[in-house]
Amino acid sequence: MSTKILSLNSTVFKWMKTFHTSCPRGFRTAAASLSSVSLKGRSFLTLKDFSPDEIKRLLWVSGDLKHRIKHEKQYLPLLQGKSIAMIFEKRSTRTRMSTETGFALLGGHPCFLKSEDIHLGVNESSTDTARVLSGLCDIVLARVYSHSTLEELDKEASIPIINGLSDLSHPIQILADYLTFAGNEHYGSLSGLTVSWIGDGNNVLHSFMMSAAKLGIHLKIATPKGYEPEKSVIEEAQRLSKEHGTKLVLTSDPMEAAHGSNVLVTSTWTARGAKPDWTFLHCLPRKMGEVEVDDEVFYSPRSLVFPEAENRKWTNMGLVVSLLTDYSPQIPMLKF
Repeated sequence: MSTKILSLNSTVFKWMKTFHTSCPRGFRTAAASLSSVSLKGRSFLTLKDFSPDEIKRLLWVSGDLKHRIKHEKQYLPLLQGKSIAMIFEKRSTRTRMSTETGFALLGGHPCFLKSEDIHLGVNESSTDTARVLSGLCDIVLARVYSHSTLEELDKEASIPIINGLSDLSHPIQILADYLTFAGNEHYGSLSGLTVSWIGDGNNVLHSFMMSAAKLGIHLKIATPKGYEPEKSVIEEAQRLSKEHGTKLVLTSDPMEAAHGSNVLVTSTWTARGAKPDWTFLHCLPRKMGEVEVDDEVFYSPRSLVFPEAENRKWTNMGLVVSLLTDYSPQIPMLKF
């Protein structure tokens, strides 16, 4: 087993050797730049707090772990002896399963805590909860109603805090979305893609808006009148779009948003006007009994919803490994 841990197989070694000798100097320079990025000890509350290189580093580590563990069948106990407290005020399928299975697969111990299991916000303050958990585990993932709860935990904790979802943002979902069409996942590159959001201005959209421009992604948003994103998020997205030279469209017309798009992300479906190679994402769950998206689209070859859901595990794994260790990716850098 130790041989598996310490060495890549010959196929991966040849791939890395070819990459090193044949890739352009600029690409190697970019890889070297990302290699120097360290996120150890950081919290992960919102993508607003992370630079382009830091987001790319997270995706690179996630892609690396997916390749080495899923495809190369390597055993990587990078989190052996470590534990994660998972606080869930709101129920979840993907966030819970991706975090529990991923953390355990890396040798760590996940501890699931429902609201009924702990005193947070009832008999015990966020301050006391944060300090207690800091002495009992290595990292906390919290899925909460109010973003202020995360901020209070982060202020008082001496260990990293991860946002598993709040009313403001859902950053771990967006990492999975980016991995789904980054590198060799689908389009091969993020920069230059046009992503269209059609639906309410919610926490998932907020996370897109606080990160897309940093990766060179154009963002087109259609929300019903009265359900727009928060004003502060719009202002930040406009600033980022200007800084990084990307397009940002805000409209209430879904046809306008879908026109010319590569990727359609939605809670209410429409696809007319998209590019011929469009793909469909949905963060799930798709609510039963409600017409969010037709089966014809949801289960079609253009739908990436299930690879997207699986990538929640790999990006959560990449995130906790990045926040808790000095691990460096072993595969070539993904194309951004």
